[in-house]
Amino acid sequence: MIYLDNAATTPVKPEALQAAWPWLTSEFGNPSSQHELGFRAKDALADARARVAKFFNAKASEIIFTSGGTESDNLGIVGLALAMPRGKHIVSARTEHEAVLQSLDYLQRVHGFEITWLPLDEFGQVSGLEAALRDETTLVTLMVANNEIGTLHPIAQLCAIAHARGALFHTDAVQAVGWVDQNVAELGVDALSISGHKFGAPKGSGALFLKGRTAAEPLIHGGGQESGLRSGTENVAWAVALATALELLTPAAAAAERVAKLRDDFIRSVLQATPNAILTGHPTNRLPNIASFCFDGVSGEALLLELERRGVIVSSGSACAAGSDEPSHVLTAIGIDAELAQTAVRFSFAHDTSAEDLQNAVGALSRAFEGFK
Repeated sequence: MIYLDNAATTPVKPEALQAAWPWLTSEFGNPSSQHELGFRAKDALADARARVAKFFNAKASEIIFTSGGTESDNLGIVGLALAMPRGKHIVSARTEHEAVLQSLDYLQRVHGFEITWLPLDEFGQVSGLEAALRDETTLVTLMVANNEIGTLHPIAQLCAIAHARGALFHTDAVQAVGWVDQNVAELGVDALSISGHKFGAPKGSGALFLKGRTAAEPLIHGGGQESGLRSGTENVAWAVALATALELLTPAAAAAERVAKLRDDFIRSVLQATPNAILTGHPTNRLPNIASFCFDGVSGEALLLELERRGVIVSSGSACAAGSDEPSHVLTAIGIDAELAQTAVRFSFAHDTSAEDLQNAVGALSRAFEGFK
């Protein structure tokens, strides 16, 4: 099997699982308990928090453990918006992940917020942020990298524009961890969301970076864990696994250079092998590990099934929208018509994806197209 759906999820790294195992078995204490088992769990949680913070060049107190990217996005957007007395205006883009879009929809429907959607070009790049900002703008939320087409946003530049007008800035970095440096001091963001299962930690693990004393309204109420922002008994095992998986990542620059070359070779090969292939997203300003195409005249779902039959695992877009009859909201937002959007297939690579894997995938793709003739 050639697994090229790493943007959907990645296998748990054995080292992360091994690090988590004691905290699922013998070291099962509640970090809030006032006895030896609880004290050891509390120390392990604090150590994991410090390790995650180090990866992002943050302070340990700025890391909130969550259940994954969706919860981190919800807390980073709804939590900030509800705690900010400045106004009820938010700026974003229609190519954001559903976790962001649905959070914004909630704020709009239930709390009366107004959303300004930034213009998008054919590659999914945003423009017009400065013009969209108002005195009452509470928050700007834009992702580091698009999960379907891979297009990157210049987050540090966009964040500086937002801050100049007094607005907070949240970014969904779920797809970018391990590929693009996420030094929060350089990015300047007020909140940043990650999800562990995208880089070798278990599903159900995640974190939110929340800068300094930035106020946020908790979404989960109870015993006041995670600095009062995320109540509930902490999942020590998954926090340890998350920290371990981050530390195992190849430095972003080294991984990006190697995989970006493979990606570019793969894109050229696909475009040559399948004349009806159309690359989606920016041709160069994109994640190193995502190559996404529309294949005019061929159902994306049918093509991925044909590829799976030949041992190549891919997706037709975001895993969160799998099975939906609706075309990708990302593709339609950048001007691709609904019929063509239904032909989309996304190939997403891992740090250890090889040139041979991708050559074999191109061969499988060519054979799949032979079957459609």
